[in-house]
Amino acid sequence: MAEEDGDAPAPVPGTGGDRRRLRYELLSCALHGHHLEGVGAERVRPADGLLVREDPEGLRWHRCLRCDAWVPVTPRPQPDRPHPPDRDEIALPLRGKPLRDRYVLRLIALDRLLHFVVLGALATGILVFADKRASLQAPFYRFMDLLQNGVGGAGGVSDRGLLGEVAKAFAVRSSTLWLIGLVIAAYALLEGVEAVGLWFGRRWAEYLTFVATTVLLAPEVYELLSRVTVTKVLTLLVNLAVVIYLLFAKRLFGVRGGGRAEAAERARDVSWEALERVPPARTAD
Repeated sequence: MAEEDGDAPAPVPGTGGDRRRLRYELLSCALHGHHLEGVGAERVRPADGLLVREDPEGLRWHRCLRCDAWVPVTPRPQPDRPHPPDRDEIALPLRGKPLRDRYVLRLIALDRLLHFVVLGALATGILVFADKRASLQAPFYRFMDLLQNGVGGAGGVSDRGLLGEVAKAFAVRSSTLWLIGLVIAAYALLEGVEAVGLWFGRRWAEYLTFVATTVLLAPEVYELLSRVTVTKVLTLLVNLAVVIYLLFAKRLFGVRGGGRAEAAERARDVSWEALERVPPARTAD
């Protein structure tokens, strides 16, 4: 349907557009298969033309509700329902920007999951060390003595490096080690909660991730000023990208219309109206 330029609707997800761009609808269908409805229906009604059409040979063409592709399906010999489901029985799959956001949020969730695993392992190590330090201290210093004597006397082993850091850890008070371990464990738990919430696309997880990541930007910048490393730079850039994406693309704190605009955008892309804006391309020959 042609429309005036000023009244043209927003591009419909899953159709048209720049073929060079990644279409998340096609990616999802490649990973999970097409989203077809009414495959096991006994007959097709005229009202089902948006979902499925039947050609003169009896072959049915089902429309993928995600990517808008028309897929030929041979009718089942034993139908499981009289006709395709009505609209109120169908849960529409994500399309357009909501689908793209799911991929981006899950990528951030994987990053947070990595943080959870690393920090959890670190916290576990510190807490176990704090609990077993008394029994480990004597064997450690005996090992240090043997190592120092073996490489040339008392000055043979530097107080720097891994052994030096372990030696410093034995000098730290147990209460301090417990506090550090618990703080890191709490941070790991926070990262785990963020990962789960973002994976399932929860709005509260977007706010939690934004606040937690923003709070950590200041110490990350401070650390970068004291010593520049590739890891620190990459960490800062990733966290900045996460903060900017959540604030502007996800419209947090009322930015760019806030939650209402987010809901309207979702309704525009994931709705029957979005499907109806593209008339079925497959017709019975």
